[in-house]
Order: sequence, then C-alpha cells, then structure tokens
Amino acid sequence: MQLSDDVYFAPRQAFFGSIHGVLNHMLVADTIWTLRLTGASPVLALNAQMYAERTALRQARATMDDDIIALLAAMSDADMAGDVTYKTTDGDPFTMARSVILQHFFNHQTHHRGQAHDLLSQTGVAPLVLDLLYFVRE
Repeated sequence: MQLSDDVYFAPRQAFFGSIHGVLNHMLVADTIWTLRLTGASPVLALNAQMYAERTALRQARATMDDDIIALLAAMSDADMAGDVTYKTTDGDPFTMARSVILQHFFNHQTHHRGQAHDLLSQTGVAPLVLDLLYFVRE
C-alpha cells in the first residue's frame, strides 16, 4: 500500500509538521552542510520548503545521497582532519573541525530519519527496517 498524499502531507505533532516537512528539512540541512563542507555559506532557513511536491523531493534526496557519497569519497585524510569556516544560519562566522561537522551531519540524518520512521508507523503503511543489524546480518 502506498502512502496517499492526504496522509503524507497531513499535519502531525512532529518537527516540521508532517512527514513531508521532516523529509524536506533533512534535505535542507544536508544542502547547508554539504555546501559548507565545500566552502560556501548558504543562506537557507531550516524550515525552507525546497520541494513542495513529493516526487521532486524524492528525486532531490536521491541526488543528494549520491552527492554526499562523492563528497566523502573525494576527501583525503588531511581533509578529514581539517577545519571548516562558514557562516551560521544567523550569518555569524564560525570555525569547526570537519570531523565534528561530519558526526553532527550523520547524527542529524539519523535523528530525523527516526522521526520519519515513527510518523510512518502511525499510518497504514509499514516503514522500512532501519536497524543497522538487519543490514549487517543480511
């Protein structure tokens, strides 16, 4: 059973207000951090709606995942050990260790993917398994 648009876009008691909102926020945050990791400081609100339509959001997510893989594959050990200077979403300059940024980056994804999983659990559509052990044992 596929999730209907009515259920997918329905207001929910969650960060960013709906399943679509949570998934959209993840793309916003990933966009911000991948640009920061490449030397840019984007001005983008954390609740910006990059894609109002779910198919476009799904396609952008797939592209972003490919971009993340390519970005990390291109990083040397020296890159991983370095710092990143960027502007915060408030416009303030900040410098942080790239390793800390990457820890936050993937922890943030895990946090919101868990939220999306929970929101899907509240619908008639069973979410996919997320447990790492499931994939290790497969």
